[in-house]
Amino acid sequence: MKLSCALLPAPNAGALAARAEALGYARVWFPDSPALYGDVWISLADAARATTRIGLGTSVIIPTLRHPAVTAAAVAHLEAIAPGRLAVAFGTGFTGRRMFGQKPMSLATLGRTLRQIQGLLRGDAVEIDGALAKMMHPAGVVAARPVTTPLLLAAGGPKQLALARELGCGVMCAGGVPEGVRDAVMLALGTVLAPGETFESPRVAEAIGPAIAVVWHGTYEARPAAVDQLPGGKAWREEIEKFPANARHLYVHEGHLIEMTPRDRQAYTPLLAGTTFSGTPAELRQKAKELEAKGVGELVYWPLGPDMPGELARMAEALGASA
Repeated sequence: MKLSCALLPAPNAGALAARAEALGYARVWFPDSPALYGDVWISLADAARATTRIGLGTSVIIPTLRHPAVTAAAVAHLEAIAPGRLAVAFGTGFTGRRMFGQKPMSLATLGRTLRQIQGLLRGDAVEIDGALAKMMHPAGVVAARPVTTPLLLAAGGPKQLALARELGCGVMCAGGVPEGVRDAVMLALGTVLAPGETFESPRVAEAIGPAIAVVWHGTYEARPAAVDQLPGGKAWREEIEKFPANARHLYVHEGHLIEMTPRDRQAYTPLLAGTTFSGTPAELRQKAKELEAKGVGELVYWPLGPDMPGELARMAEALGASA
């Protein structure tokens, strides 16, 4: 099983990607959430130019945030900068759409858009919004067509898996591996416990707090009342519902996988630490072995907290990544 990492799109993307490469990570993935993070494509370009070997990826691109031709051009541009190093995962959208007050896109729309992007990358003329579009870039501007970048789909259920198979895409997942999937790419959030540390230790709380907050965020979007059944959830929900209903979507996901907000800190509880990929080095090696047996071919560690270089180094050492 490969060990990769996910990093926030930010001005330090190149430096952190170079650090990940030196530590032996297989790929560095960047998420797509414009209301919270910097631009995913700028960060990928920064990472590409700061490194020579490590793979690059999106985790995940939300197609409705850009015209299909814009996404296809970005893919082809990255292929010209770093040939053969890019993989692009797509999804229906979580914070990337929720922060704009929109629900995740439908699978039908996702499928139609991905077929358009696939056609463009092949060099075909495809119909988009009632008119033909085609990649018309002269030689030397972007990679030549056909562009054969591997594409993946964020999938957690049978309908998403069926679409991934139909499109010939790989599978990216979080929280669990869908039944029957092999060689999945899986996101993991957590930290390595040093001797004497517990889930109540200040450093550990900073490193896993944002991941714990996501449990409340996602549950609230699915069914607000259900948050009260989670440890710390009732206090968190009461704080979030102090915001006006028409602006609440701006705050439910505030700080998502970056930092804890004051309401996150108030509700923080180590009782949800089990939802993260955390433990001693021996415990994490066992967890990784179990995930590999369930069909994970690439584990994507997403470091959180104020010391991302340190988190990357500790996880690489614990799971045996090497340059």
